[in-house]
Amino acid sequence: MHATARRLGDGLRHEVLVNGRHVVITDEPVRLGGTDSGPAPHELLPAALASCIATMIALYAANRGWDLGDVPVAVHYDNEATPRRFDVEIRLPAGLSDDQVTRLRRVADTCPVRRALEAGFTFDERIVIAAEPAARDVAA
Repeated sequence: MHATARRLGDGLRHEVLVNGRHVVITDEPVRLGGTDSGPAPHELLPAALASCIATMIALYAANRGWDLGDVPVAVHYDNEATPRRFDVEIRLPAGLSDDQVTRLRRVADTCPVRRALEAGFTFDERIVIAAEPAARDVAA
C-alpha cells in the first residue's frame, strides 16, 4: 500500500494519491491557516478505523446471507490522551441472536486497521534532496 501527498497551491490543502488509483483531499481548519475543504490528516485515522470495521461487518454478514441493513460505526479518537484512545460504537439492528452478535463483535476486532494500530509501528524515514537542474550548454 502506498500514498503520496502533494501540496495544492500555497495553503495547507493536499492531494493524496492512494495506491495510484484514488485521490483524497486533506486540509486544515481555517483557525490553523487552511480552508477546511477536506479533513485534516489526523482526522483520517478514526475515519479509516470506522470504515474498516463497517466493511468487515458488511462482508461477513453478506457472506452468511444476513441482511443487517445499515450498520453505523462511530469512532471517537482522543488524540490528547496518553496512550491515544479510540471509542468505537457499532449499532447493530434488533433481532440478532446472541451468537450473531458475538460473531460480529469478533469480526469487528479483526479489522486490519485496528490490528495495525494495536500492533504499533516502526518508521523508516529519509529525506531526499531534489537534484539541481543540470547547467545548459549555451552555444555562442
